[in-house]
Amino acid sequence: MSDHRTLPLSAAVIDYAVAHGTDVDDEVARELRAETQGLGPVAGMQIGVDQGQLLTLLARLVDASRALEIGTFTGYSALCIARGLAPGGTLTCCDVHEDWTAIARRAWQRAGVADRIDLRLGPALETVRALPDEPHLDLVFIDADKEGYADYWAELVPRVRAGGLLLADNVLWSGRVADPSDDDPKTVALRRFNDLVASDHRVDALILPAFDGLTIARRRDDG
Repeated sequence: MSDHRTLPLSAAVIDYAVAHGTDVDDEVARELRAETQGLGPVAGMQIGVDQGQLLTLLARLVDASRALEIGTFTGYSALCIARGLAPGGTLTCCDVHEDWTAIARRAWQRAGVADRIDLRLGPALETVRALPDEPHLDLVFIDADKEGYADYWAELVPRVRAGGLLLADNVLWSGRVADPSDDDPKTVALRRFNDLVASDHRVDALILPAFDGLTIARRRDDG
């Protein structure tokens, strides 16, 4: 429908855009990204600087004091969110990999945000279900196992306050969600998740066709 509005994004264009946004990529962040690249192909799970800028901005826009992240990896996205928190704010991070999050812990310490981040190792659903049931979260970022997205959504929407944001990464899955012939379990799970969000009257939502597809949903005041 909108091929004429699609901008080919070369590395030069992305670098230009990043250079004309708020700088979140200081020495600590650059060192963290470099260390992550050294892990090999798995480094592809790390978000880019442009998405990091967006996370910091969104946290500031909602004046986030209580945030939660599912899928922390080596901690770059958490670093960006933590830097956008209101004074005294905290970010709860859920992950199951001790080795990767050890890299994150070192970076957070160097960046001076370790006191804002509560890392909880273990199944994310267990961590979320142990949180208070009432709406109290200002910002949520889901970037973990794709088959779990729908379950995370079900637990998190009731815990996000009116006006709060729920973000989910990789929801376009390199465009595979739009290919009906792709029956890979991750693709199918993301397709179902996207349908779930689109039909959820508790939120106003969109899929931003940038990065690998980012769902941005606002909890409605009457939701």
